[in-house]
This record gives sequence, structure tokens and C-alpha cells, in this order.
Amino acid sequence: MIGLLAALSASAAGGMRIALPLLLIGLLRIDKLWSEIPLLCRVNPQVVITVLVSWSLLELFASKTFVGMRVLQIVQIIFSPIVGAIMGIAIAQVSSIDEIVAHPWILWIIGVVGGLLALVLQLVQAGWLYRLRSLPIWMIFLQDVLCISLVLFAFDAPRQGGLIAMLLLWMAIRSSKEWYGWYRSQGVGGVLGNPRQSKRDPD
Repeated sequence: MIGLLAALSASAAGGMRIALPLLLIGLLRIDKLWSEIPLLCRVNPQVVITVLVSWSLLELFASKTFVGMRVLQIVQIIFSPIVGAIMGIAIAQVSSIDEIVAHPWILWIIGVVGGLLALVLQLVQAGWLYRLRSLPIWMIFLQDVLCISLVLFAFDAPRQGGLIAMLLLWMAIRSSKEWYGWYRSQGVGGVLGNPRQSKRDPD
């Protein structure tokens, strides 16, 4: 159970950023780097660290500008399920869960769940970005802090990290309902069933 919570914590980090959690997980295991990480283990470590450092810096700085935020959002929606799955599987393997040794197919389940968790978190963020036009700077810094914290929790405090990941999922579900209600309310008069028709605030 602890290993599963750690995997959820790591996957949730993949729902915040793409390169930063992958970079952190490699640096935290500096003796092995990404030798145990799916897909990345097949690439030269020097290439991996160059790409991850470059993209992490881009995520940290470009996310603070309007244009950068929009571009990153598109890329993150596409790749967040992959990163979420990789992070979940990697942490599960590092945690050496006994069930995984006996039943390797459990890794696939962890990968799918981790990928879906990361995708849900990204989609809700995209929904709020669409509604607010631009996320507040404090919220962007909070994403950076949460991403780093969730990776650290996955190693040192998996129980707390898993609980935070489930709390984020609950908040994402509640948040999506609020966003959907706002979206439908954009209709005028009797056309609430078709929000894009006669919207007060058109796309």
C-alpha cells in the first residue's frame, strides 16, 4: 500500500510539470540516474540530462509569461499521461513492492492509473486557464512547489504524498464541476443547453 501511495504521489507530480519531476527522480538517485526509469533507460544519460534540464528551465520561466503558459499547456496535456505513467511505474519499481515481483502486470495498472491521474490534473488546469485567461502568478509558483514536494514525498514520505495526490484529485473533480457550471452559464436565455450559442463571453 505504501508503494502505491508513493506511485500516486509521483504521478501527480507529472500532472504539474513534465521534465521537472523526471529530472528530480534521476538526481535523487544519482548513483543510478535513469537506469531504472522506463523509456529513459534506453537513452544516453548525457542526452537525457541535457534535455530534462533545458525543458525544466523552460517550464520554470516560460510558465510565468502568458504566451509561454499557453504553449506549455498544450505540450503538457499531450505528454502528461506519459510522464505520469513513467513516474508511477518508476517509483513502484524503486519501492520494490512484493506484489509487483509476483505479478508484473500490476505495473501496467499502476502506469495506467498514474497516467490518467496526471491527465486529469492537467485538463482541469487547462480548464481554469481557459476561464481565467491567465493563471495568477502565485498559483504557478504553487504548481512548482507541489511538483517538487510530491517527488520528494514519493521517496521520503509516501503516505503523505499519496494523500496529497488524492486530495488534488478530489479538488480537480470539484473544480471541474465548477468550471463546467460556469461554461454552461455562458448561454443566454433559453439556450443554456448549447453554451456556444449566443455566449456572453465568446471563445
